[in-house]
Amino acid sequence: MGKTSKDKRDVYYRQAKEEGWRARSAFKLMHINDQFGVLDNVQRAVDLCAAPGSWSQVLSRKLYDCCLTDDQKSEVKIVAVDLQAMAPIRGVVQLQGDITKQSTAKAIISHFNYGDDKKAQLVVCDGAPDVTGVHEMDEYMQSQLIISALSIATFVLESGGKFVAKIFKGNANCMLESRLLSFFNNFQIYKPPSSRPSSNEAFVVCCDFRLPPGYIPQVINPARDDFRQVARLTGSAINQRLVPFIACGDLNGCTDEEDEDFTLEDLEMTYDDMINDVDFPSEFKDELEPVLLGEIAVRSAERD
Repeated sequence: MGKTSKDKRDVYYRQAKEEGWRARSAFKLMHINDQFGVLDNVQRAVDLCAAPGSWSQVLSRKLYDCCLTDDQKSEVKIVAVDLQAMAPIRGVVQLQGDITKQSTAKAIISHFNYGDDKKAQLVVCDGAPDVTGVHEMDEYMQSQLIISALSIATFVLESGGKFVAKIFKGNANCMLESRLLSFFNNFQIYKPPSSRPSSNEAFVVCCDFRLPPGYIPQVINPARDDFRQVARLTGSAINQRLVPFIACGDLNGCTDEEDEDFTLEDLEMTYDDMINDVDFPSEFKDELEPVLLGEIAVRSAERD
């Protein structure tokens, strides 16, 4: 009863009802767009965890409904992904899928690829887990959801693309920034005016997407997979360095004391590759350099 009364006093709740939005959260995306222009020049967009569909409505009205001709509308591709079905929205293709599975990423790309190898220009995610009221737990669960959304984004975003996702503000935001800057050149945290002051939510706005050289997109799900083993299976050295950090903040990569195949020469080569790689994030170099040098020194002493 109290929640309903508070909602009815909220200006954005009333305005959403008047304007036909499915939820007041539609205004959050519109305010983000007003601040950062994330919808500018966008024709291909993905809405993850889309239900009940308010952000998909915004994408439909801003990208599809404003088109003047059928040819222009045919160029607009909007894919909404959720485990739940939603009522139809003009210009939006609905995909029932799990964002922790690679098959979902492939299904999204198939809606953009009609022989022209195009990908999304924008990925948004307003999803959130059921709130427990324990801030540390809620922040952790939300961070896992962002990792899943980021994993999908690495598959479906084109170079220069944008990514917007909900977060819960907390002590881990600095780590989140470092993770996202591994894939984007610009990172901002923004709390739109339509977000209630009492809410701990905010949104990351990331622009200028680029895959690190040699990185192979993969689904990262620490709760389900052995992400180190999955990273090794890609055969990519950059995956083996980055995936553990993205998954859980581990700066040691996939190195393992029990891995007898990882020789002194391998360590020296990894160190040289990292130091000489101009695209390798400098903050990772600062953390990994003493770790690798220390391990190289230990292995050298053992050999002598």
